[in-house]
Amino acid sequence: MPDKPSEYHISSAVIVAVPAMENRVLAALSGMNNVEVHGHQGGKIVVVIEGMSTGMLGECLSQISTLEGVVAANMVFEHVEKEETIGNDRRTDAA
Repeated sequence: MPDKPSEYHISSAVIVAVPAMENRVLAALSGMNNVEVHGHQGGKIVVVIEGMSTGMLGECLSQISTLEGVVAANMVFEHVEKEETIGNDRRTDAA
């Protein structure tokens, strides 16, 4: 039986921060692995989280929700990319 193809998970999330603490939350987010801030205004922050599993993304989102100044952190969308496998004919799944 062939190995399960590797997966890569990408999620967007919206974080609501106390407006007066937005810069502190942004600084904390910039120090986190696999988290990228894509926009922020008035205490609302949009991030992308990447990882190898849904659990990894959920754990990261949980860590974000515990940051001082964060009121809420909610995943909006998740996409999963599967590594293409090469068959005996040396073609990928996409071919």
